[in-house]
Order: sequence, then C-alpha cells, then structure tokens
Amino acid sequence: MSATGGKTRDFHNRPFDKLKKKLEQAKPAPQILPPPPPPTDEDLFENAMSDVLEIPEFRFLPCAHGMRRSAPSRERHDPDIDALSLLEQIAAGKEPINLSDTQEYIEWTNPAVSEDLTKDLHAGKFSVQGMIDLHGFTGDAVNEELDVFLAEAFTRRWRCVKIIHGRGLRSVRGPVLKDAVVKRLLGRYRASIIAFVSARQCDGGLGALYVLLGLK
Repeated sequence: MSATGGKTRDFHNRPFDKLKKKLEQAKPAPQILPPPPPPTDEDLFENAMSDVLEIPEFRFLPCAHGMRRSAPSRERHDPDIDALSLLEQIAAGKEPINLSDTQEYIEWTNPAVSEDLTKDLHAGKFSVQGMIDLHGFTGDAVNEELDVFLAEAFTRRWRCVKIIHGRGLRSVRGPVLKDAVVKRLLGRYRASIIAFVSARQCDGGLGALYVLLGLK
C-alpha cells in the first residue's frame, strides 16, 4: 500500500489466488469405503462365547450304563407244549381263562348291523336290565318261558338282557338247553335282535348269554 496525496489505496495484485484455486480443483475427492460385510455365524458364536470359561471338572462326567437287553430267543416252541403249559397255569389259577378262546363261546351279530358290538357286549359295556334263568325247563317249555320274557323286555323297552341256559355238562346229549335258546333267538327273534354273546365269567360265563335287543 502507498501514500499519494494523503490517500491510501488497496493493493489488488494477488498472484497466489489463482494458484490456490488450482490446488483446490486438483485435490482428489474423498474416497467412500464400502460397508463392512455382515458377521458370520462363526463370528457371532465366538463373540457370544468370548467370556465363557471352561470348568475342568466337567470335562469328564461319569455315565450310567443302561441295562443290556437280551436278544429274543430263536428257539422254536412246540405249540402243543405251549398250549399244555398254558392249561397247567390256568388249572393252577395263575392265568385267567379267556372265554372267547373256548369252543363253548358263542357270538352273533345281525347282518343288518354294520358295527360289530359283540366285544363291547361281552365286556359288559351294556347294562343288563332284565334276566331269566331257564334251568329246569325242557322241550316246548323253554320256548314258552323265553317268549314271555322277551315280550316283557320289548314292552318295557329293555336294551340288554341276560338269559341263563347253563352249560349242559351233566347232560349226556350235551348243552341241549343252550342250543334251544340259540335256535329260538335266531329263528323267531332274528330280526329283533342286534347281537348276542356269551356272558362274562362273573355273570355266568359260558352258561349265559347277553342279548342286545332292537326296539320294535
């Protein structure tokens, strides 16, 4: 700056301004770095387990050994010997008698009924609402007593009844009374009966029948 005539004037000659602008233009743009990749499962596991300490005492733990199961025997059994052994156990009272496996056991289901109810009937799942004991009756008297009893059952709308016929073990001709009852049921009352089956042991067993009646 100079003084001329008592006045001052600015010095406008600035050669470095252009150089500064050129340097700013030549300055490279800031580099943008890509985002870091997401952590892997291994990274997450290591991070979560970073402060976990090992307990040396738990490195070896005693294990209880399970019971060894013996392989099934390949020995072939004689069915006759097995049956004889079972009969001996039944006679000794060690095994119960399965009535359905005996030749005296009888069951019948009306073909018009789609469901087999004899298993439930034999198991006592139907309450007995009436019963008749035919011991001592023979011939036509059996049918007469049975007809009177069943007429009353249908009138009272009973669903399940019990008929005691005995096993006929003392009869030379076999279970005559039992055969007569079955014949009458499958004859005159066939369309009115849903099913019948030998009773449970506590209800007379092979000497009695549970009869499931249909309502007329």
